[in-house]
Amino acid sequence: MTIEASDLPKARPGLPLIEVRSIDWVPDNERHGKLWHQTPLWFLGNFQYFSIPIGFIGPSLGLSLGWTIVASILGIGVGTVFMAFHASQGPTMGLPQMIQSRAQFGYRGVVVPLLATLFTYVAFNVVDTVLLGDGLSNSFGWNPAVIAIVAALGAAALAIFGHDWVHKAFRVLLYVSLPLMLILTIGVLTGHAGGTDSSVQYGFNWGAFMAQFAAAAAYNITYAPYVSDYSRYLPSRTRSGSVIAAVFFGASSSAIWLIILGAWLSIRLGATDGLAGLQLAGNTVFVHLGDATALLSALALAATMGMNAYGGMLTVLTTIDSVRPITPTRKARVITILILTAVWYLIASTITSGAVSTVFSALTLMLYVLVPWTATNLVDYFLVRKGHYAITDLFTPTGIYGVWAWRGLLSFAIGLAAEIPFMVLPQIGSWSYTGPLARALDGVDVAWLVGLLVTSVAYFLLSRSLDLTAERAAQARSDEKLGREEAALTGGH
Repeated sequence: MTIEASDLPKARPGLPLIEVRSIDWVPDNERHGKLWHQTPLWFLGNFQYFSIPIGFIGPSLGLSLGWTIVASILGIGVGTVFMAFHASQGPTMGLPQMIQSRAQFGYRGVVVPLLATLFTYVAFNVVDTVLLGDGLSNSFGWNPAVIAIVAALGAAALAIFGHDWVHKAFRVLLYVSLPLMLILTIGVLTGHAGGTDSSVQYGFNWGAFMAQFAAAAAYNITYAPYVSDYSRYLPSRTRSGSVIAAVFFGASSSAIWLIILGAWLSIRLGATDGLAGLQLAGNTVFVHLGDATALLSALALAATMGMNAYGGMLTVLTTIDSVRPITPTRKARVITILILTAVWYLIASTITSGAVSTVFSALTLMLYVLVPWTATNLVDYFLVRKGHYAITDLFTPTGIYGVWAWRGLLSFAIGLAAEIPFMVLPQIGSWSYTGPLARALDGVDVAWLVGLLVTSVAYFLLSRSLDLTAERAAQARSDEKLGREEAALTGGH
């Protein structure tokens, strides 16, 4: 896809019902985003039902409440650092995250991490659908099949409306749900939410601690492929440090809050379903508090499914454009979202496993495949090219980034291969896998940490041969061309 002035939609006053842009570059005159919007967006992104069962993972393996809290805080802290640094790329480049990844993997080579990313989006919405069906059925006796259909249609509609409406919907849901969750949490802290000492003997073991740590880290690392999709409408002059701080605070604080609450529900209430446990604890504080909190948490999860569908759409269109250049249109966005919705709904309808195992399995797989990509991308952006890219060259196979960028692809492969001996894959159907080095570590899962380190070192060393001087000249040509096209869009002003 090449960027021409005639291809860029005219900026419209006000808020369009359906977003105009998809995988194309956002000119400065359309950068209407506000920095403060990032915090409530990512706060609510984790302020929903999916976060609660993550707190069940450590206790299900015998980890105490205290150690589960420590592992969760550390894991969320590590994972959110990577997520927040990716967010800073949006204002600088005005591009969806995976288009920018062509600089590391090539115009067509980016399809490799794109497939891993698409798996993440579909897996999240499959698991979200299962969680919503199980949770609302256990809490209110609703039909899981009907819940799945309604959630899928609502998520698809939000994704079709696009970037601005996702931001608005998340803020509204946050303003309504935050006071109720605060009251419920105060009830937990003051002993008014019930709970008894468990007869199970909880304590510390490294396997359980690292499982909880990895799941918490994976939770926000999995946002990395699309966090900048929601910061790309910020003005290009927005300070990177401010974006990183806003996203980090929003995404980490809500996740830590609800994961800890989930651990308490598991240990003190014996909850096996996060939504039912939330409902029970809230209704114990006072009548219908739990009902309202559970419903709002479910709505927030459904909204997050819309965010995933939006990111999945960008990934699919980027993949298609990498194989056969296209001009992105609203029609293409809508059709892609509807197809993705049908795919995740059909897969979710075949899933019957319990909530905890479903969440843990999905997060583990997503972490393994995303870590080599996030390491490559961040090392390139912050240490190698240092935020300097020729935007127009990302949209053509004849640009300076090439069709297949061997440095990024080789680093990705090396990192993924390095993880395999250390992997501890949970039970998926009748199959599971524990690598030989993981067995030597008594089943402690450090695969993603190994992948992160190995990929980072490999890409940094391989990139020492890059001709950055030639790239600076290409960047100057790109900036000049984009400036002319933006001037044409605004009538020369």
